Amino acid sequence: MALSFRQSEILDIARAEGRVGVEDLAQRFGVTLQTIRRDLGELAERGKLDRVHGGAVLRAGVVNIAYEERRLMNADAKAAIARACAATIPENSSLFLNIGTTTEAVARALLGHRNLTVVTNNLNVANILAASESCDVIVAGGVLRRSDGGLVGDLTTEAITHFKVDHAIIGTSALDQEGDLLDFDPQEVRVSRAILRQARASCLVADASKLDRRAPVRIASLFDIGRVVTDKAFPDELARKCREWKTDVILACG
Repeated sequence: MALSFRQSEILDIARAEGRVGVEDLAQRFGVTLQTIRRDLGELAERGKLDRVHGGAVLRAGVVNIAYEERRLMNADAKAAIARACAATIPENSSLFLNIGTTTEAVARALLGHRNLTVVTNNLNVANILAASESCDVIVAGGVLRRSDGGLVGDLTTEAITHFKVDHAIIGTSALDQEGDLLDFDPQEVRVSRAILRQARASCLVADASKLDRRAPVRIASLFDIGRVVTDKAFPDELARKCREWKTDVILACG
């Protein structure tokens, strides 16, 4: 059975924002909460969404959401996070940027910086920063993942070990309530771990939708991260853990 017009619209909103809420959708479409709950239930039965408390999120289990969809999701929040992150990076410094649409937003936000050296396994980041004559870009070679322009594998991990930089800026596919950073590709995760080891300071850039997603491979814990830039306050328990771990949480202003 084909999706109804409203269900198709709900799915489009979820793709753009990562999450939809029952009350917001009911107000938007002028229908009852029960009607929206029924729509979300049907979309979940068809494998389009996963139900969560108060709404639903795009389904992501052991396979990541398509790259172009991720690029469009929460674009405004990612841009705000990128600006806040870039404001913490001084000129005349060196940094890693890994694979991800949020780290690509950070690269765009860094175009006004001077005298940066950026090491990356993300061809999209390299192409963005190529526009800055004041930025030296080093691409960590490896196996090209055509779906998102990422470079992964043992060659990439080995290349990363030849550098020691001031800042590592990384993204993640999911962030759970225990404070673990999670992703899908074990090869990509090994590169991200190497990036964290080879940096003097680390920063996670992640919008709040990552708290509603799941992924099977652990990168690290927020315990291992010096700073997080996000768009919404963490749940109380996770915020408490960050305080205990002395992990700074910066809220980006939209």
